[in-house]
Amino acid sequence: MIVYFAYWGIGTKRRKAQNLLLLVASYVFYGSWDWRFLFLLMASSLVDYVAGRILERSEKVSLRKLILWTSIFWNLGVLVIFKYFNFFISSFYELFSIENTQQTYTFWNVIIPLGLSFYTFQTMSYTIDVYRKKIRPTYNLLEFLCYVSFFPQLVAGPIERANKLLPQFEKERSFNLQRTKEGLRQILWGLFKKILVADKLGLAVTMVFSNPEGYGALMLIFAAVLFCFQVYCDFSGYTDIAIGTAKLFGFSLSKNFDLPYLSKSISELWQRWHITLTNWFTDYVYAPIVKSVTPVTASMRVIGVLLTLFLIGLWHGANWTFVVFGIFNGIVIVVERAPLFKQKGTLLKGLQRIPRVLSLAYVFVMFTISGILFRAENISEAWLILKRIFTITPDVAISSLIGIKLLYLLALLIAEMATRKWEFPLQKLEIRIPKPIRWAIYYLLIILLIRYAEPKEAFIYFQF
Repeated sequence: MIVYFAYWGIGTKRRKAQNLLLLVASYVFYGSWDWRFLFLLMASSLVDYVAGRILERSEKVSLRKLILWTSIFWNLGVLVIFKYFNFFISSFYELFSIENTQQTYTFWNVIIPLGLSFYTFQTMSYTIDVYRKKIRPTYNLLEFLCYVSFFPQLVAGPIERANKLLPQFEKERSFNLQRTKEGLRQILWGLFKKILVADKLGLAVTMVFSNPEGYGALMLIFAAVLFCFQVYCDFSGYTDIAIGTAKLFGFSLSKNFDLPYLSKSISELWQRWHITLTNWFTDYVYAPIVKSVTPVTASMRVIGVLLTLFLIGLWHGANWTFVVFGIFNGIVIVVERAPLFKQKGTLLKGLQRIPRVLSLAYVFVMFTISGILFRAENISEAWLILKRIFTITPDVAISSLIGIKLLYLLALLIAEMATRKWEFPLQKLEIRIPKPIRWAIYYLLIILLIRYAEPKEAFIYFQF
């Protein structure tokens, strides 16, 4: 609130002062978690800023490639050291049956910097786009630092591209009351999704996944379904809060979710789920792989899909469950696109023709299975859960998982379905609903948030 009033109090003509305030606020926000990792954020920013400057000045192919790969090695190196080092080492020990000794890599047992995977991909995309000459580099260090560290989306996205976000720091932002009110409504909706839906579903999900041996097939399926809604409401709720907060300061962020559970295929779902991440991997991983061979072959498309989804899974965390999660989704997408019946059609085309209820059921079953892989602590636990489900292990008793928490979920589903053409359900209330009813809705949501909030739970995607 202090930053908001100070920001607009500075005046719209003082863009540099506004940007400086945003940078300080972003660094204070990030440093409040662990100030030491501020230096890592600054270093990553400076590496890609300098890389962009050099790429702009040089036409020598060898030098341009050297600068590009220096940036890539720096960014991926930071990810490997802080996020994947222990995972790779422990996997190596297990593969070759080497006895694990803590002295081997205790030095690297550090916490993962908040938002590392998000801002690393954001800075890396900038250098790649400058190398490809899709954008011109900025010569304004302040604006670039703001682009990398903009606090609404710093820790969990959306992963913004320089051609969308950076120009917004380069021009004047004027105060707009309607945009401010819309931003507040979107923040309110995001809080509802996170606190009243995701966190409450999370209590039930944790109860089951912490002791899968104590539950039968029915309750395990129910918990897996609840988790799919929990992770959606948790992450899309954060996205709504981030986009809404950015609107308060006159910025526009990318849409990251588009009602993914209304998809007719897993291929379509990944175009609606974490859209900015999917687009990032499509542009910087899948497309280069597929285009590496001319003409483009079906086998290269398959390799491209599998490798891309493998890396998307690995991006989520240093655990084999995430790797298998990615591979599973990759295999499903390949099967959907594979020619059937002597190349007369594909499963993907068939899913577009069958009744929508059947395609929705197919998508949700597939994604629920992959959700089990995503949520399980390890592969053994995921296998145990799937085994108990598919062998139809009986439930001793229906637990208390079914409760008032489902009413919040039901309300969310009705609201999002009824307003699916809007950016978010509260967006157009001001022009569609009389003022007394509208404010009654606002107050009801606020009261529910204050009265029935569960103990504070971190956003799931903060860990990535």
